[in-house]
Amino acid sequence: MEMEPLLLSMGSSLRHRGPDDGGLWFDQCIGVGLAHRRLAVVDLSPAGAQPMESHDGRYVLSFNGEIYNHHELRQSLVEAGVEGWHGHSDTEVLLAAMVRWGVDEALRRCNGMFAIALWDRLNEQLLLARDRTGEKPLYVGWVSGALVFGSELRALRCHPRWKQEVEPSALALMLRLGYVPAPWSIHKGVFKLPAASLLRLRVADAATPLSIEAFTARLETYWSLDETVGQALAQPWGGTEDGAMDAVQALLDDAVRIRMMADVSVGALLSGGVDSSLVVASMQRQSRSPVRTFTVGFDEVALDESGPARDIARLLGTEHEEIRVSASHALDMVTRLPDVYDEPFADAAQIPALLVCEAARKRVTVALTGDGGDELFHGYQRYLNAESSWGMLHGLGEGGRRATANFLEKVGRLVPRGKQSASLLRQAARIPAIDGDDYYARLLAFTGGGGGVASDVLSRGMRWAWPSTPSSVNGLARRMRYVDQRLSLPEGIHSKLDRASMAVALELRVPLLDPRLLALSWRMPQSWLARGGMGKLLLRKMLGRQLPSSLVSRPKHGFDVPISAWLRGPLREWAADLLGGEVLRHDPWVDAGLIRSLFDDHLSGRADYGYALWAQLMYLSWSARHG
Repeated sequence: MEMEPLLLSMGSSLRHRGPDDGGLWFDQCIGVGLAHRRLAVVDLSPAGAQPMESHDGRYVLSFNGEIYNHHELRQSLVEAGVEGWHGHSDTEVLLAAMVRWGVDEALRRCNGMFAIALWDRLNEQLLLARDRTGEKPLYVGWVSGALVFGSELRALRCHPRWKQEVEPSALALMLRLGYVPAPWSIHKGVFKLPAASLLRLRVADAATPLSIEAFTARLETYWSLDETVGQALAQPWGGTEDGAMDAVQALLDDAVRIRMMADVSVGALLSGGVDSSLVVASMQRQSRSPVRTFTVGFDEVALDESGPARDIARLLGTEHEEIRVSASHALDMVTRLPDVYDEPFADAAQIPALLVCEAARKRVTVALTGDGGDELFHGYQRYLNAESSWGMLHGLGEGGRRATANFLEKVGRLVPRGKQSASLLRQAARIPAIDGDDYYARLLAFTGGGGGVASDVLSRGMRWAWPSTPSSVNGLARRMRYVDQRLSLPEGIHSKLDRASMAVALELRVPLLDPRLLALSWRMPQSWLARGGMGKLLLRKMLGRQLPSSLVSRPKHGFDVPISAWLRGPLREWAADLLGGEVLRHDPWVDAGLIRSLFDDHLSGRADYGYALWAQLMYLSWSARHG
């Protein structure tokens, strides 16, 4: 097979992620090649082009992302005697660091987001790596004796012998959680690198596809969340709460500073919540001119948070822009989602995320966001509720929980269908949990999650995707935070933001997920993070030093999308067409009767299956496009 045409095709499929330039490197004799698409953000000159060879000729690198501390790393390398610099890109620094310190140590020293493909000519070895919290995706798979990898699945599908096969365990997980978690992908024989992982492969490894067991056994880590959390919990914060706020603010300011460095325009997504407000406030203090900020506003008044964002922008002095989202916007956008997300994905906030990214890209190339604050500093309402709920359930004992669940299920099926019935059935599904971790797994599941896919298929998927919580993390609320940092954050939130932003070539940067802040957050006493039914207390108090209390003390609203109402209204015809189409009738992995029953009950108002239906519809829409 000619390598150059294939590499050109794979690279062109990712042009949206890097519209500024493209490059190839290949060795036809060995059968190894790299294609890169460039979004020029740091060092816009040809000196920053990729794939890039190291000065000693040993390594060839293609990577998506940014190394935020590359200036400090370069200084350390210069002091160590490294010379012969050609430009000022972070790519050149990363390569020099790998030559000087070795690959693993270089990655440990990097503060950044990245998906890396590195060819080692000396050892004839390919290294693939993903950043600590999984901001950037990386897929790898086997196609007819060829090893293929890329930032999105569409690049792998360019291979002429590609076979479109669905992995049932991945589908079951997607229908349950709303996304496909690593190490799975939606395709058989294709895997996603988990966050903070490394995979080393030789040319001979391309001949034999790996099973999920063999793939995970080959994975290595250069950084461990478990170790970071364990060390932080073993060294709890010993100072005052005011001192803790000073420490968090100082780290946040530095995290913002290094993420504002770019050779292109930089702005921010401002939701009106605590996290993004803290980020924007820090940006504005460090900027010589008004920061450009962008927010989404819903036409549905109950969901609209644009007012507080507007107030915060005015107080901070930003140059603010508001993007309105209506039901008609959703209808226009929904048919684009299978192409944008490339893998079935069912967080309905994907629609406003794409809209705000499109608007921001018209003004800036880089935007900072406030994501990560909930997972690090105990912001979700489910954290606040679950510990007390599970405490009561645990006291019933296993037999008592089973009996209670059976009773609620019977009552739920006897009462007239509606919100009360649906609520009883949801509770009945959660109560029989074996332990707190199982309770949280059930809590995250969509109503009707699993979509008719066999339970043993789902169990197999969960076995490889659901993280095992270390014993050092005590208390259900903390264990939920840990699970979210390992699972929901990299595979759910980051997937949503990466695809939405990269679809329009906007680079998003997330200061609150700086590894220094992550480690510090685990040192904080639980009572400083949440109490009295309110979360993120430490961050709220930090923001209260800078903004009026009326804007700080609001309860977390969440970025909800009225998907249930839209499915009964402007999206009803689209949904009905999918549910009546050929894809559903002939798909071997989903239960057509069950899905249509859910849809009928939802339309009639007998129950609310909005999220479960959205997951099914996102899969069917994807399958119709890519199947």
